[in-house]
Amino acid sequence: MKTWLTVVAAAASLIGAPTWAACFGSTNMYTCSDNSGNSYNVNRFGNTTSVNGYNAQTGSNWNQTSQHYGNTTYTQGQAANGNSWNSTTQSYGNGYSNTYGTDSRGRSFSRQCGPYGCY
Repeated sequence: MKTWLTVVAAAASLIGAPTWAACFGSTNMYTCSDNSGNSYNVNRFGNTTSVNGYNAQTGSNWNQTSQHYGNTTYTQGQAANGNSWNSTTQSYGNGYSNTYGTDSRGRSFSRQCGPYGCY
């Protein structure tokens, strides 16, 4: 634990201005905002989570919706530029997962993760 805190403190010292977020609401419905004016709303109902966000610097909005079934999560969203994206994540246990999809520029991506990191 002490090593982890040291790493976090060292990483925080490299960042020019610290960012914090304050959240209010219940476990299933809450709103968060940070000290830069960005905000997002989270709504959870059953296996579905929806997030709507606002970027104060650009004045743009974004959103995403995720559905979780067993060990698979399907996520789709709309980026601030209006383009859509999607991803599918399959979790295999013990820290192993595979995520693939299409980004907001229409490019395919894939990432495999294990207990020691992602590649």
